[in-house]
Amino acid sequence: MNIFAISSSADKLSYKAFILKSASNQGYLFWGLVLSFVSLLLFKYLYPFPDFFSDSYNYIFTASSHLNIGIWPIGYSKFLSILHSITSSDTVLVAFQFFLIQFASLHFLFTIFYFFNTSILTRRMLFIFLFVNPFSLYLSNTVNSDALFAGLSILWFTHLMWISNRPNTFHYTILSSLLFLCFAVRNNAYYYPIVYIITILLTKQSIPKKTFGILLPFLLLVPYVLLTRHAAKKMTGTAQYSLFTGWQLANNALYIYGHLQVDSSSFKTPEAKELNKLSADFFQHINIAKFQSYLNDYTGNFFIRETRSPLKQYWYSHYKEETELSEIITWGQASSKFSPFGQAVILHHPIAYIQYFVYPNLPRYLIPPLSHIGLYNYGGNVIGPIAQSWFNYPTNQIRVVSHHLQGRILSPYPWLFFLLNLLYLGCLITYLSKNKKARIYRIQIIGFSFISLNLAFSLLATTNILRYQFVPMSVILTFTLIQIDMMATKYQKSRQNVTQLRKKYIEPVGQVAFQK
Repeated sequence: MNIFAISSSADKLSYKAFILKSASNQGYLFWGLVLSFVSLLLFKYLYPFPDFFSDSYNYIFTASSHLNIGIWPIGYSKFLSILHSITSSDTVLVAFQFFLIQFASLHFLFTIFYFFNTSILTRRMLFIFLFVNPFSLYLSNTVNSDALFAGLSILWFTHLMWISNRPNTFHYTILSSLLFLCFAVRNNAYYYPIVYIITILLTKQSIPKKTFGILLPFLLLVPYVLLTRHAAKKMTGTAQYSLFTGWQLANNALYIYGHLQVDSSSFKTPEAKELNKLSADFFQHINIAKFQSYLNDYTGNFFIRETRSPLKQYWYSHYKEETELSEIITWGQASSKFSPFGQAVILHHPIAYIQYFVYPNLPRYLIPPLSHIGLYNYGGNVIGPIAQSWFNYPTNQIRVVSHHLQGRILSPYPWLFFLLNLLYLGCLITYLSKNKKARIYRIQIIGFSFISLNLAFSLLATTNILRYQFVPMSVILTFTLIQIDMMATKYQKSRQNVTQLRKKYIEPVGQVAFQK
């Protein structure tokens, strides 16, 4: 039986009937909901307050000020603002984020069951990962866009599978809306449109229908990008989609700067030339070999976070942080000045970029560090005034069962992600090498596209931490298990063929010989 073929249930039953009329699916639904509610109740007893770090305060300020652009994509701040108009409860925020992930996971799980003939072991392992998983609880307990983005991304990927098997206007509309929401919440969605277009091109439809499907999400994305650029120009004086891109480009460029002989004439703007001088001075006073080793072990973007970096030195010398609003404005103004510098260094030295940024980034992708999620509230019991006001806390003191417990619980996950990547790659190579004429199915291509583009984005665009890889980890696990199922099914089929041949040819010959 081919597990990538649409299951008989998908042919005979509606999706709703498939879930409700199957005893095993009813069990998965029941226990998925029970475990979700019980785990959240127990978790909130241990962690009565959400987790905060620097990004949390920026999101809250952007929401409280009703800004149309911030340092990070505006989607999460708008979500906070909408939810705050209903209630200021931090418990409601955490519960919403958690149950969005859980309900998206249920939809994802039953979509896998509905369309693909998976084994019982695969079903149980997927269920355990999705619903007995402290990672999703800690992700949801943070005032940050990770949980919202994860829930939306799981729903988006689920509907990729639906549109691959059942392309129609309804699924196009849902998928386009989810793609827009993902784009508005996190920059990690930059590669999502490519996966979406690949999926549409693989569907069995006429060219006009495929064209309609490809263009539909851009009816939302293009106006959003234009409005964001307009808001940025109004605030900072420069039209730009993201107030963070320039910082990221310059940060990545500085990771390779110390290994280069940079031609100062390649910088076309006065700001880029000034930043080049600051960078040259910075690297003249350090040991490059030791610093490179330090960067390889550093969690996050060193040149964005550290005050002694050329980027921060430029920022401090040209701008003043008098208020939270002025910080966002000057951050955006600096970002537009940093972009020409970063682009010039990277574009003129692509080989060095691969050697000194992409290649050292590979270990951080395979074994992503925990970063902020490994330590509750930076290890302290005090939060910023804006968070206290936003959630109506009586004091700025918060409590928790243990600041370090989550780090110990989540410590196996980087290694789990590493093993899943190896297993997925190993299964894929084994399948293709042992089956020279193996059929490559649409869903395999979609899964591989998502995984490989996430890898490319993670290596080329930014440094990596664990919370960025929650959804990719779920996708890699799913396709690894499906690939194992496929190989097991093929092995069982080959054994059945051998048995049938034995009964048809060998055993009759033996019986004749015995009779003689």
